[in-house]
Amino acid sequence: MIKKNYKMAGKVISVDSLYEYTHDYCADYLYTGDEKPEIYVAITQKDIDFEREQALKTDEAEGFEAYDYGDDYLESLAVYRSIAEQMLEHDTFLFHGSVIAVDGSAYIFTAKSGTGKSTHTRLWRELLGEKAVMVNDDKPLIRITKDCAIACGTPYNGKHALGSNIEVPIKAVCILTRSPENFVEPMQPAEAFPTLYTQIYRPETKAKLTKTLDLMDGFLTKTKIYKGGFNMDISAAELAYNTMNKE
Repeated sequence: MIKKNYKMAGKVISVDSLYEYTHDYCADYLYTGDEKPEIYVAITQKDIDFEREQALKTDEAEGFEAYDYGDDYLESLAVYRSIAEQMLEHDTFLFHGSVIAVDGSAYIFTAKSGTGKSTHTRLWRELLGEKAVMVNDDKPLIRITKDCAIACGTPYNGKHALGSNIEVPIKAVCILTRSPENFVEPMQPAEAFPTLYTQIYRPETKAKLTKTLDLMDGFLTKTKIYKGGFNMDISAAELAYNTMNKE
């Protein structure tokens, strides 16, 4: 076993893995300080086999030809699944979305894969330049505190590896669709919940799923929620930023 410590969402995580791949993947989050781990991950071949089954189901559901993923890659997924499960005990859950920070506030764009989340946050970076910093382009962790929801960078940041090892309070979340005409409008939590529910990591046990839903309630009450239709022109980013940045 290969053992190293990492820090994500404010928690030190001890990871025991069979392969070096996971440690290379998480290198930017390596922790060498004196804090003791609060989360322990130890991967077995059984965990890797489970991830292979899940990957095959996903490929089949999305109409892709089944791909034989390597054990080292699948182990990295098993590590993150274990982290996501244990993070619930620390009021933190895994979310699927592209997160960008501007002037100390985070904005999340979420939608089904292929809708254009990453394209939209790229337009924000083109519009705002160095003011805009990617937090995570795929699977951020969201920590719920008494005062706010916080987007936390993770190594699991999409195929383009766009992200930073930072934590930023969330100002708004936008459910994104493609549209020939740009629009952004507020949503009520009850209206947004069904879509946002599909974008969270949902544990299989009842107790952990209940905890996740409790955290989702906190997320919905501590952030502004919007729905937006965008044509992927720079004007889409300008409208989204100007609307969502309002106090």
